[in-house]
Amino acid sequence: MAGLRIVAAIGLTLAVLAVIGTDVTHMVAGAMTAMVGTFAIREKNLRGQAITLAWGFPVALTAVILGALLHSRVVAGDLFFIALIFGAVYFRRFGDRGTALGLMGFQVYFVSLFVNATPDQLPVLAGTLAVAFVCSAVARFALVPETPQRVLDRLRGAFRARLAQLVIAQTRLLDAAPEDLDDVLDDLRHHTSRLHETALMIQGRLEDGTSDAATASLIQRRVADAEISAERLGMLLLNARSSERADTLTLHLPHAPAPAMGKLLRQEDEATATLRRDLGALHLMVARPADANRGAAVAQIRNRLLGYRDEERMPPGATLAVQDVFRGIGEAARAVMGLRIALDGPQDESDDSPATTRSREELEAEDMSITGTVALTSTEKEDDEDDRSGLDRPTTRAAFQVAVGSALAIVGGEFLSSQRWYWAVLTCWVVFLNTASTGEIVIKGYRRVLGTVLGVLAGVLLAGAVGNHTWLAFVLVLLCVFAAFFTAPLSYALMSFFVTAMLGLLYTLLNTYSFDVLVLRIEETALGAACGIIAAVLVLPVRTDRRTDELLATVLERLGDVVSGAVEQLSGGPAVDLLDRARDLDTALDDLRASTKPLTHAIAPQRERRQTVRYLVALLETSAYHARSLAATAELVPYSKHVAADPRLGRAARRIAHNIDVLLEQVTATDESATTGTVESGASIAAMLETDGLGVPAANTVTFRVLRHLQRLDEGISGLARPLGVPVGPRT
Repeated sequence: MAGLRIVAAIGLTLAVLAVIGTDVTHMVAGAMTAMVGTFAIREKNLRGQAITLAWGFPVALTAVILGALLHSRVVAGDLFFIALIFGAVYFRRFGDRGTALGLMGFQVYFVSLFVNATPDQLPVLAGTLAVAFVCSAVARFALVPETPQRVLDRLRGAFRARLAQLVIAQTRLLDAAPEDLDDVLDDLRHHTSRLHETALMIQGRLEDGTSDAATASLIQRRVADAEISAERLGMLLLNARSSERADTLTLHLPHAPAPAMGKLLRQEDEATATLRRDLGALHLMVARPADANRGAAVAQIRNRLLGYRDEERMPPGATLAVQDVFRGIGEAARAVMGLRIALDGPQDESDDSPATTRSREELEAEDMSITGTVALTSTEKEDDEDDRSGLDRPTTRAAFQVAVGSALAIVGGEFLSSQRWYWAVLTCWVVFLNTASTGEIVIKGYRRVLGTVLGVLAGVLLAGAVGNHTWLAFVLVLLCVFAAFFTAPLSYALMSFFVTAMLGLLYTLLNTYSFDVLVLRIEETALGAACGIIAAVLVLPVRTDRRTDELLATVLERLGDVVSGAVEQLSGGPAVDLLDRARDLDTALDDLRASTKPLTHAIAPQRERRQTVRYLVALLETSAYHARSLAATAELVPYSKHVAADPRLGRAARRIAHNIDVLLEQVTATDESATTGTVESGASIAAMLETDGLGVPAANTVTFRVLRHLQRLDEGISGLARPLGVPVGPRT
């Protein structure tokens, strides 16, 4: 959608400028300004977008005026450019609007350099900028509108599609031959991760995309239920295929070997055939749109799947592991029905079975509880403000780094070309965007250079094919722009490839194209990346290790908050907003995962370290999954007939809380000798409960499931001790 919006803005700008007789040079300036004025704005609500766009025009006009006036004053122009770069990065501290206005100022000043703006061109350039901003507004608010409600609707559809794909991947796991199991597991991990990403995106849009806090909380709950039940179903299928209970880590550690396979599902017995049929039925429930999810046949499918929650019509001869899979299908069907009700309103109840009626009653009770308590819990959530100041503030630090790197790029770029030195500055600027450590900057610089080299080759071919056909060149420019923004979330190298190919076409339009110019583009890009890396290493550096340690500490803190809150509520304590805590944990873990990419990249020199980092992140993802499951179960306690508080759980979870505290102390310690704690290990969580004489709950009860999640959490957190260098000892 962002690509379509930008292409619409550029296309409309070019059409208007062509009608009023603007020359090609100013059409290029207008097209680039329209692109900047569209992609720079990231605010979610329409009012905020309109205000930022309105402020953007005077900022852009000031930048182009100064660019033209300083055109012949080299030293003054360079000093102003450095000051502008510093300010553009520094103003990120003021949120989306500050980021957008700083980006517009920098990029439009760059446009003035690109088209060699002079004072006598200012009247035409001012009119061109006005046309570009008006066309950007028309594209944003009329041609390709983006409202929070529209975005949330698309994300809801994406979540349903991702859920359907995950069910298909789980069905493949059911029938996979032993030699294909590793590939099937990789596919299952991929689809599980994509479903989780979509759930996080929905979480980020709920506040602006829903009518009130109660609706947002309800959708949040139903999305979490669907995600957790789907991931649990995958684990149950893996257990059913394994000769022993599979570790949850298998679904989170990339390229983890498949567990030893048994022969449980290799025979074509009645249970296996029924399981395959019911996975197909679950996929049908998920994939069919709401208006098509009606009728007696669909109701019968739904009733059959929900019946497994009460062990109705369990296939005869099914092993305990296979029976768990059928129960998991029933729970997933209930989560899908709850998601349908939350998103699409009341459903047809005329053909409900008793099991379906019970599920509806449970969902209604949960909905009423969520609606009734949301006002009480909403006031507890506080904004996560960054209280750092001075050079410790990330935006201030980055501003100094970019300014120094840009100064180096200007000096070096002038030696390469007195006309196109600004390409080095642009590269230095972009390698700092959305990066927070030296390692991230190195990786981004490498990808920028790689994409540029390949883009130059494509630019040569496109320029030769276009020749003097101006409008064909503009059409290809639009295609390259769309491809650049479409591939940006997937690969920065691909985005750089399409941007460079587009620049080759723009040089053709400006009659300044030559192979030497494109080679110079590679040289300037490499120089800019090198200057950015040098500045990141020498000026107020943020080492990747330090960045990951900070984020790891945040993840551990939030993991402790979720587990302690869930266990307290499961033990009979007061109700708290556990799902918000769980999503905060997911967000922190997502940030950590991104920050470790330089350490796990193929060019990272230490192979053993790469494996250790992947293992650590996988353990945290596994722990986060079990924490989410605990939170979802704990929120049922106040009103569910099937989930009751058990005071023993608080005692059983003390070891988990202690171990998290020890790990957190190790991560945040400034002196290696300062940490003296030991991670405790010993009897299982379930065995710890047997000492009171009441025994362990039956395997098919919710309490047993809670114990299993606590046990996996205990194992996962203890497993973090080795990669973090914390000693492990018996319980004291």
